[in-house]
Amino acid sequence: MSKSLFNDFQPMSSKAWKQKIQVDLKGADYNDVLIWKTNEGINVKPFYHADDFKTLPEISKSKATDWKICQAITVTDAKTANSKALDAINRGAESLIFNIESEIISIKDLFQDIDLTKTNVDIKCNFLSKDYVENILDVTLSAVEESRVNIHTDIIGHLVKTGNWHKNLNDDHSKFKTIVTSTNQISINLGLYQNAGSTIVQQLAYGLAHANEYLNHLDKAIPSEAKQSLQVTFNLSVGSNYFFEIAKIRALRQLWTTLASEYDVNTDCRIIATPSKRNTTIYDYNINMLRTTTECMSAILGGANVICNIPYDALFHKSNEFGERISRNQLLVLKNESYFDKVNNPTDGSYYIESLTEQLAEKALILFKDIEANGGFLSQLKEGTIQRKIKENATKEQADFDAKKLVLLGTNRHPNSEDKMKTDLEISPFLKIEKRKTLIEPIIEKRLSEKLETKRLSKE
Repeated sequence: MSKSLFNDFQPMSSKAWKQKIQVDLKGADYNDVLIWKTNEGINVKPFYHADDFKTLPEISKSKATDWKICQAITVTDAKTANSKALDAINRGAESLIFNIESEIISIKDLFQDIDLTKTNVDIKCNFLSKDYVENILDVTLSAVEESRVNIHTDIIGHLVKTGNWHKNLNDDHSKFKTIVTSTNQISINLGLYQNAGSTIVQQLAYGLAHANEYLNHLDKAIPSEAKQSLQVTFNLSVGSNYFFEIAKIRALRQLWTTLASEYDVNTDCRIIATPSKRNTTIYDYNINMLRTTTECMSAILGGANVICNIPYDALFHKSNEFGERISRNQLLVLKNESYFDKVNNPTDGSYYIESLTEQLAEKALILFKDIEANGGFLSQLKEGTIQRKIKENATKEQADFDAKKLVLLGTNRHPNSEDKMKTDLEISPFLKIEKRKTLIEPIIEKRLSEKLETKRLSKE
């Protein structure tokens, strides 16, 4: 078209827009009626404008066209897991996560017939072993010239989750250093903080402080040339606050770039996103599919590299082909029918998301600096400060859920009284805390609906 459609419309400043809104409110208070106050300390306005920025944000580096559909597989038997993996690949999976439970698992059997030139594989071990990692490298590097296997070694993540090191601080760090030197890969798990009830600002700050502990420890151990190719992977969980979760992933990349630059390491990071478990329910469980779909959408638009969905029935059913196929198909629909892989930076230019990204990054950086000024992440874990802060927000969220201010449809709002679950529970969906001696208080994942569901089950 040779003539612009908008030449006759004069641009309006943000001040003019606000004045018009105040007139239309007819005396009602703008701040009370239209400003939404969040747990992150961010006040959400009814509109956003270019005037909100001193300089317009730069184009982001996200590559949403490259996101991969991932299938997670718990490995208790190598051949069974291999069969599941090959089936998942044939049905559309582009990436795999193997959660390995034991050192007796044969890597050769596990990778049988998996084409590593086409499929990325992430390996997460429930143990810490230099020899096992060397075995993984021997098997996978012999298959291709350049390994597409990422080995996740997160000793602090293990400490946070269990309350203990694998063995002890010195032994864990020694093995960690050897493994990172061999693989040139680091992994940080932010998902635990989200599922335990932390705010988005806390998730970002704790993830950054978590990563900083590793970089500080390894600064002199990694050669300069290796630093530039260091592969850092963040595992995170995506909640239901759609636009905030998009901004969270964008902010994480910005924060990592800032931190990595200080250590002269690779400023690019890899992000694996998984839907939150905190808002999943056993009653009206099909709604879990709607929750995870929108959470996966946030992850894609935010620029996550790998999306690993969770089955709608994972809370109360054992691993099964139907649930896993549905979860994978949700991603296939988003990619192949909803075209969520056609634009690299789909959220660029949205003043709302740009503003959220900026505010989340700034607030997280302030909290990160406070953590470092008070001894660092490990020190604050030992003191219990991190755990206390997460509990404070989790308690507030739980109170909002109990008061129905925070709604989970079909559970605390519009429940189906005919819905019975007692006989359908193959596994327990409820938190079980084992009493054991720990070095620190572990950070525990907990779903919002557990107390309400327990009451309903007791009446069935």
